[in-house]
Amino acid sequence: MTRFNDYKEIILNLIKLSLPILGGNISQILVNLADTIVAGRYSTLALGAVSVASAIIMTAIIGAIGLIMSISPVISNFRGANIRSKRYFKLTLLFSILVSVPFFVLIEFLIAKLNFIRLSHELYEPVKIYLEICAWTIFPSAVFVALKEFLQAYEKVVFANVLMLFMVVLNIILNVVFAFGFNLSYIQIPEMGVKGLAFATLISKSLVAFLMILYCLPLFKVPFEKSKKYVKDLLKTGFPISLAMFFEFLGFNLTAVLIGKFSALYAGVHNIILCVANCTFMIALSVSSAASIRVGYFNGKKDKFNIKRYAFASIFLIIGICIIAFIFLEKFQNQIVFLFSDDPSVLFWCKKIFKIALCFLFFDGIQCACVGILKGLKDTKIIMFTMLAAYILIAIPFGSYFAFNKGYVLEGYWIGLALALFFAAIVTSSRLIYDIRKMKA
Repeated sequence: MTRFNDYKEIILNLIKLSLPILGGNISQILVNLADTIVAGRYSTLALGAVSVASAIIMTAIIGAIGLIMSISPVISNFRGANIRSKRYFKLTLLFSILVSVPFFVLIEFLIAKLNFIRLSHELYEPVKIYLEICAWTIFPSAVFVALKEFLQAYEKVVFANVLMLFMVVLNIILNVVFAFGFNLSYIQIPEMGVKGLAFATLISKSLVAFLMILYCLPLFKVPFEKSKKYVKDLLKTGFPISLAMFFEFLGFNLTAVLIGKFSALYAGVHNIILCVANCTFMIALSVSSAASIRVGYFNGKKDKFNIKRYAFASIFLIIGICIIAFIFLEKFQNQIVFLFSDDPSVLFWCKKIFKIALCFLFFDGIQCACVGILKGLKDTKIIMFTMLAAYILIAIPFGSYFAFNKGYVLEGYWIGLALALFFAAIVTSSRLIYDIRKMKA
């Protein structure tokens, strides 16, 4: 009974820490959902264009964010080892800005070479317009995530995630106003369609980054301190995370681009299923992030006992979340699809792909749990190689084979994604077991 109560307390602790993080994660998805829903209501072409453009731009942005997401586990380990780390706040902010620059250049390069992707003729111009505006979102996105990760390492998770909820509301309002236009007395905003959706995203992300900086003003009083060890730890931990996230998003988003070569309808359906899947994934990711913080703290203390307990509890909790999500999505799939579009063709294809996507979600939850724990242990190289193999060697080749050779476009690519996550779940869980067994008691 004592052992059960201990795990009950740990699970409640993880839930308490993860709930504000969940608010922020869900808010991030809701921003994309708002873009998708408004785009779908505007036109099927706009829905397809936002899907493809978001796929391209997020592949680059996620590389920067992956490096920045090393801040939380590194600072958590420092705290566990009783190393003063608030003195690295300004260096953290500078790190986020410098990291953004090469990825911004990459986005501009991709825009210049957009014609090589050979999108369908109807998608090319709206995709380019969206990319040219949203390329600038990498800077406020990186700053916000860096400050959020720094505070998160100290288990201060409420403000940043409430701020994300504010961004959702603001983004929805701006999406509607800029996409469809607004005319009230002396205020007149013309209808801008896809361009309006892009401006809404840029303004929303820039504002929340500015507000986050204002909130962190007390930390600016802490003297700036250079630390090669801190930067080295960020790069050592973050580089594999960055590449892992890059390969993961590249797999998803290259899939979106390849699907976009067939039709705007397929691209739109893929984006809807992905948005729904991301909602469930973000719940699992919030628990994974909480586990990373706690495991990182106990790893700094060299406390194997508590590392094992938090690892087991987080995996159990995430599996439970996946089962609940599976039941919910199976029961309400019609209502969910209708939120995005009332086009009968969109509904038909979404229902056809849902069962494959649900299997995908379960495998994704397991690998997500293991990845969070491995981040806390600062064992991230395996994550990079796993994601490379999963998406580049499994998801894309299998999906392309089914699509181009067998004619199963959406079914084929989602089967490929499910197989990729099944592989990732096996590898990451095996690595976690190995790491825990080799620890000294």
